[in-house]
Parts: sequence; C-alpha cells; structure tokens
Amino acid sequence: MALWGGRFTQAADQRFKQFNDSLRFDYRLAEQDIIGSVAWSKALVTVNVLTADEQQQLESALNVLLEEVRANPQQILESDAEDIHSYVEGRLIEKVGALGKKLHTGRSRNDQVATDLKLWCKAQISELLTATQQLQQALVTTAEANKDAVMPGYTHLQRAQPVTFAHWCLAYVEMLARDESRLQDTLKRLDVSPLGCGALAGTAYEIDREQLAGWLGFASATRNSLDTVSDRDHVLELLSDASIGMVHLSRFAEDLIFFNTGEAGFVELSDRVTSGSSLMPQKKNPDALELIRGKCGRVQGALTGMMMTLKGLPLAYNKDMQEDKEGLFDALDTWSDCLHMAALVLDGIQVKRPRCQEAAEQGYANATELADYLVAKGLPFREAHHIVGEVVVAAIGKGVALEALPLEELQKYSETIGEDVYPLLSLQSCLDKRNAKGGVSPHQVSLAITDAKNRLA
Repeated sequence: MALWGGRFTQAADQRFKQFNDSLRFDYRLAEQDIIGSVAWSKALVTVNVLTADEQQQLESALNVLLEEVRANPQQILESDAEDIHSYVEGRLIEKVGALGKKLHTGRSRNDQVATDLKLWCKAQISELLTATQQLQQALVTTAEANKDAVMPGYTHLQRAQPVTFAHWCLAYVEMLARDESRLQDTLKRLDVSPLGCGALAGTAYEIDREQLAGWLGFASATRNSLDTVSDRDHVLELLSDASIGMVHLSRFAEDLIFFNTGEAGFVELSDRVTSGSSLMPQKKNPDALELIRGKCGRVQGALTGMMMTLKGLPLAYNKDMQEDKEGLFDALDTWSDCLHMAALVLDGIQVKRPRCQEAAEQGYANATELADYLVAKGLPFREAHHIVGEVVVAAIGKGVALEALPLEELQKYSETIGEDVYPLLSLQSCLDKRNAKGGVSPHQVSLAITDAKNRLA
C-alpha cells in the first residue's frame, strides 16, 4: 500500500516500485515506527484530533502489532508495502478499520523516518557500548594474567624496547575507551526528537513537542524543522565512530596475526577461532583475526559513501537520504560482530612466555638503558647516543648481546662505563625504570589494571 496515490492517474511501473521501495531494509525499524506511532496518537489527543477512547484503540492495536513483529520480524518482508511506515499503517487499518487512517494526521514520513532512525541508533549505541566494555574487560583480564610476560615492543616493526604482554593489552583498552567516549558524545547530540516537524515546515497542530520528546525517551525536541528532516549528522557520526573503532580492531588483529606467526611465535590462538587448510594438514590459520582486519574496509566505505550522498544536497528532505540505512545497518552490525569476535579471540589465547622473553633479549632492546647510564655519568645524551651506537655495531659484529660484552670492550668506547652497568642492562631493569605514569614498569601496569577495572565496574 502506497501512502501517496491520490495525485496519480497511472500506477507505478513495477521496475520503479522495486527500485524505490525500502521495506527490504527499513523493516528493521518496525519496533521504532510502532513506538513512535503510539506516542503520536497520544499527541493527537492533546489537539483534539483523537478522543481518548480512539487513542486507546489505536495504542492497543499497535501494541499487538509490536508483539507480532518482535516474534517474527521476517513476516514484514512478505508484504508488498512500500516502506515500514506504510506497512505499519496498513496493518493498523486491518486491525481497527477507518480509525487507523486518522493516525497520520499532522505527521509526515520525513519526520517519522528521522524519529525511527534516531530511536534505532540510540538502541544500537547502547549495545555497542556494552560490547566495547566487554572487550575492554577481556583485555584487562588477559593483561592481569600476563603481567610478567616480557616481550619486545616494536617501532617500524623493528624490536625497540622491552614491554609486557599486559602493557600491550592495556594499549588497546585505551583505544576502546576512546571509542566508548565517542559513542557517548554521539548519543548526546542525537538525543533530540524530530517528531512533529512534518515534511519540512513543522506541523499545523499545536502539539507540545517537548512533551512528545519525553514520551519517546528523548532529552528534548529539535529546534528547526528544515534542519530536522534533512539532518543525518548522527548517521555520519556513528559511521565515523564505527570506522575509528574498526581501525583499532584491525590494528589489534594485525598485531595478533604477527604474534601468532611461526616467525614470532609469541602466542597461540584457540582452535575455536582458527581454521585449517584444505591442502596442508599442518596449517592453523588466524581466520577470525584476518576477517576482523578485512571487514574494516567495508565500514570505511560506508562512511565515505554516506558523506558523498549528503554532499551538496539542498534543504530539506530528498530521496537520496533513503541511502542512509543500508550502509549504517551493515557498518554497525559489522562493528558489533567484530567486537564480540575480538573478545572470543582473547578467550583461550596462550602467551608463550619463554619465546617472548627470548625475543625481548634480542635486538639490543636495552641500548637506551646504556645511553641513560652514560647520561647519569655526566655525558650529554647526544654524545651518549653516538657511543652506544658504536657499541651496538661492535656487539652485532661479535654476534652477542650488549650485556655479554666484557667490560674492557665497553670501556674502549667510554671509560666512564663500570661494572655497575650490567645490572641496568637486564630486561627487568629496563621495565622497572619506566615508572612514570603510563610506563611499562610492573608498578605502573598494576595501577593501570586497577584503574581500568574500577572504571569498567
């Protein structure tokens, strides 16, 4: 059933109908459309369009419909309705007859869809916040179990300085905390009700839109009807949040894919999140992580697509804006799936501590400690840096670690080096010295774990 047929003398071409109709994807807004319709029926009572008895009939029928679509959302797709709004109205008329035709008084599909989508986005943000927090909790749990697992830290994919697996986990806790913050900020800006703005100029009925917003659970009502029906900033913001969040998950995945390689061998992934090869029996592939990394692209694409759709659109509503939903639905579904899968990857991961320690002891990760030692002896850092560079070249030539060089060899490069240098070149010393806030020392890592646990609690 179309809601606009009176102006037309010919039926729509079936090809146009298939091209134009949105029910195949906006059926996901069924609950929100019904909830918005119940609130609108109450508003119509306040302006004497409906009696209290009529409103009760409509609300009862809408609540029955709500339970029906919750029980089986797929039934909606069997309809030939143009969109979710015409579906709900058509089903309502089936239930209450001509009374159902009064519900759309003073309302447009423009403010209706804007309201539905915002209600849906609010619900999705709640679910995404929960998933983000659950992954942070999984990271904190993994960190707590691996506080003493020393491993190399990297810059340029070259071994740089020793860190711990716990410190690595906590880096991603920080990224996810920022994702959480962005979602909360997005929620603040979208928590305004569009309902009552009509097609573009507002409704002709003196409805209290602030009261209506409260009935729908919004913090307030929007201030300008033209902006309201054409505003999709919340869609862009959520797609941006998802894009940044997926970048973080993609980096998480790439790190673990590398840690899981035979060349690194720092971790072993659970059989529950890996697959094998159809040809090579020995293979155990990190498919869950590769899919997380790969799905980042489709989310970035949804953001770019929506940006281009909105660019240059004149006020107010244009049919182009129907393109807001498919990309948004897919992007947020993808982000949610990847958050849950990342948590599953951590559940059962094994950190191979001896191999991590061995790798941390290689690559001259303690070179900075030697430079700091010389600075403490009074040398300028730039001079100390140069001396240590020469020492590293000598150690590489001999195929030994810095701490394996005899004192006489070290003193060829600086006579200020004494026996007291050797304890400072140990991995534990490298960790212990980095005790400023945010550092990798055991004390700071323990504080960070406690802080994260308290925040998440």
